[in-house]
Amino acid sequence: MIERNVTDLDLGQIARSGQCFRMNDIGEGRFSLIASGRYIELWQRGDALYCDCEEDEWEAVWRPYFDLDTDYGAFKRAVSPRDKYLQNAIQVGGGIRILRQELFETIICFIISQQNNINRIKKCVENISLLFGETCYNKSKEVYNAFPTPQALAAVTAEELAPCRLGYRAKYIAAASRQIACGEVDLDRVAALPYEEAKAELMRLTGVGVKVAECICLFALHHIDAFPIDTHIRDMLDRHYPKGFPMKRYKGFAGVLQQYGFYYEIYA
Repeated sequence: MIERNVTDLDLGQIARSGQCFRMNDIGEGRFSLIASGRYIELWQRGDALYCDCEEDEWEAVWRPYFDLDTDYGAFKRAVSPRDKYLQNAIQVGGGIRILRQELFETIICFIISQQNNINRIKKCVENISLLFGETCYNKSKEVYNAFPTPQALAAVTAEELAPCRLGYRAKYIAAASRQIACGEVDLDRVAALPYEEAKAELMRLTGVGVKVAECICLFALHHIDAFPIDTHIRDMLDRHYPKGFPMKRYKGFAGVLQQYGFYYEIYA
């Protein structure tokens, strides 16, 4: 088991933040998480974070996944004291960090996210993993399923995806998976591109428009300048930033503040 003192992190807020869909509250303050084919359980007591894994796995997988080498306190301190909206958003959702997630899974999750809510997205992602992902076992010998590979989903038709209850998104997922599996869109190349170029390349995928590409850039490629605008953020901008969000002031980390605002809009 790993114990680390961590500030600016709240597992519950991250699990509810809408950036990852396989992190679940399993009771008594514990959370399960499946990412990159691995299963882990985590919990907190104050600033102490506990992870049920070995040191090498922590360093290789979970420390970077939670972006623990980044000072999120510095982002918060940079927010103007006169910006009451963002100050309030930080109070409500300031334990959110931008996760470093696996690229293909994030692409599929945010194709699913279109005109959908967090609970339904989570169910869809679990259904896809159950039907098409590799069967794995956690430390307690309990079964879980990894997220499917591009090759696995490329071999599936939209009709075969129907039990996952994806609706019109099934055809997008099947097509995008084929584009990736055949190398038409090279994810290794995308991961190495600057933000705007990566966004443009992602938008070559079937079912990926501007908002979904921004989400992928933010939550998988860690371009924290990305600023996805959905209905919640559009409402926020209309009400609190009618002249536009102060991107220049927050250049380099506007996407972090977007997440605080998104969480505040949903849960405040």
